[in-house]
Amino acid sequence: MIRNKNISIYLPIFFLFIISIINLYNAKYLNSFYSNYYIKQIIWYILGIAIIFIIQKLNLKNIFKYSKYIYYANLLLLILVLFIGEEINGTRAWIDFKFFTFQPSEFMKLSLTLYLIEVSSRKENKLNNIFKLTILTLLPSLLVFLEPDTGAIIFFIIVYLFILITKKIKWYFYLIMGILGITSLLLFIYFYLYNQDLLINLIGTSFFYRVDRFINFRTNNYQLELSLISIFGTPFIRNGFNKILLYIPEGATDFIFAFCAGNYGMLMALLIIISYIILLIKISFKIKHSQNKKTNYLVISFILILFFQITINILMNIGLIPIVGITLPFLSYGGSSLMVNFLFLGIILNLTNKDGNRKAHSKNKNNLSKAYKD
Repeated sequence: MIRNKNISIYLPIFFLFIISIINLYNAKYLNSFYSNYYIKQIIWYILGIAIIFIIQKLNLKNIFKYSKYIYYANLLLLILVLFIGEEINGTRAWIDFKFFTFQPSEFMKLSLTLYLIEVSSRKENKLNNIFKLTILTLLPSLLVFLEPDTGAIIFFIIVYLFILITKKIKWYFYLIMGILGITSLLLFIYFYLYNQDLLINLIGTSFFYRVDRFINFRTNNYQLELSLISIFGTPFIRNGFNKILLYIPEGATDFIFAFCAGNYGMLMALLIIISYIILLIKISFKIKHSQNKKTNYLVISFILILFFQITINILMNIGLIPIVGITLPFLSYGGSSLMVNFLFLGIILNLTNKDGNRKAHSKNKNNLSKAYKD
């Protein structure tokens, strides 16, 4: 059941839903392939709300304990997608189930987060624990790299680094990691500039092409040019319903922020950003409802994933960082990403609500005990 005390979280999501549907309806003018995207997005949203409703009824107190099974099942799917996955725009990241496509790398965000939190809480040698956390993060990262899907790896690393910070590691560990990272980067730059043939033989032309595109993302980038015109050339308010004023190839997914701004003006862009700020703040308030460290780590991890996803996508749309294939949460079209966000949110609300109820019950019990003694 959707609780009234969670209404402040649902309101910005509902606003993003409305904006998403309106713009996906307009997307049919970008490409006939997008004609039914707004209908599919409505269905995904309905399923997402149903997921939250169902999750609220479940007892998830052992979800961290059993997270390893979720993680390894997801790992198998990442292996499977490399062999039978559907290739879209040069990336083999989806499993086609005829009626819908499933993207395992999106669900790995949740699977990995739950399992890293569980492993990090174990009482064992700190170095052994860090080694396990590193291996658990590297495995899905390597598999997703082979798809290739650079965007998902960013979020695996974000969660991994957050968990490392909670371990209160000695400063010299970060120094060693920093030295290794800088050394690797310098070696790569050297080979990239002076021995490209060797680099291509080692890692292949595909990765080399991605690096080249990453470095020269501002050069002859048709998509980016249209995005910049759409955002910075738009008036404050514009009526773009049932039409488009500028063609943006990926306007339904990665560049929906620019598509929204181009259709409805800068005011719409500002409202979208404000909605995300409200959503992040309201989710962060859930931390005070729980005294459970694992639950709070999950809340913070989800906030970090959302924050960086929103920030990277918008910066990508305005040309400040390279295009890395990251969508806007609750706004861009995509069933897998939308379902993962609703699963994250449902689990967080379930755990924090139950922790809050236990906290309130304990407080009432203490008050009654004190009143009885008085």
